[in-house]
Amino acid sequence: MLSYRHAFHAGNHADVLKHYILSLVLDYMNQKDKPYWVIDTHAGAGMYALTSEFAQKNAEFQTSITRLFDAKNLPGSLANFVEIIKKYNKNNQLKFYPGSPKIAEALLRNDDKMRLFELHPNDCKLLVENFVGKGKQTKIEMQDGFAGIKACLPPPTKRAVILIDPPYELKDDYKRVVDCIKDSLKSFATGTYIIWYPLLQRPEPAKMIERLMNLNIPDWLHVEMSVQAPPSEGFGMHGSGLFIINPPWTLPGILNESMPVLAQLLALDDTAEFRITSQIS
Repeated sequence: MLSYRHAFHAGNHADVLKHYILSLVLDYMNQKDKPYWVIDTHAGAGMYALTSEFAQKNAEFQTSITRLFDAKNLPGSLANFVEIIKKYNKNNQLKFYPGSPKIAEALLRNDDKMRLFELHPNDCKLLVENFVGKGKQTKIEMQDGFAGIKACLPPPTKRAVILIDPPYELKDDYKRVVDCIKDSLKSFATGTYIIWYPLLQRPEPAKMIERLMNLNIPDWLHVEMSVQAPPSEGFGMHGSGLFIINPPWTLPGILNESMPVLAQLLALDDTAEFRITSQIS
């Protein structure tokens, strides 16, 4: 099933939360001289034109990245994230939104490397075009990232950030995430794993988090942000969350400062809220 195209949702509240936290993790990784890998299991197209027919159909970016882009007096970490977005936009005009591969590209150093997986042929073609000339640092494969990740672990550097964010169009994706984490931790227990998921009125997301918690992982952080009340019709995403394994020890403090601002900025009604829980030794 290859119907999902992220371009319809580029720059929405889920993207902002996911990519902001990815930027925080990579910034922390950059504090050590030793190189690392970024592995993205569902990389998408890499860059999205917000003027495209896809993005304009729902225009989800207008209540998300646009609000953050135009905001004043942001906490330092959010301001730094906006600066990354501005690198891909000229004259302070928001016309493009970078996906996770391009967020990472903005932060990677010369010796760091990326491994990007994208199964959708059209998106993979766009991804390759968006990384022309980056062959030595970035390797792109048109492959199921759940399968492809196995050959990447452990990376030669023994340092890596692994982003796992399937579209969850299929219920089986929730189980595959947990199975992927189980297998990956056996070969690379010290990696930083960032698992994104949607907040929906269905049991699978909560059950997935419960199964991840039952793995008895020593160090983790769990953050959720809801931007509106669950839709009355019973379906549709009202927020998203991230479960991070082996997170930076600095992350809880940064998020406790920035999440109240981010949740307020992206709120679609007065029920918007966030939650942060963690266990970091």
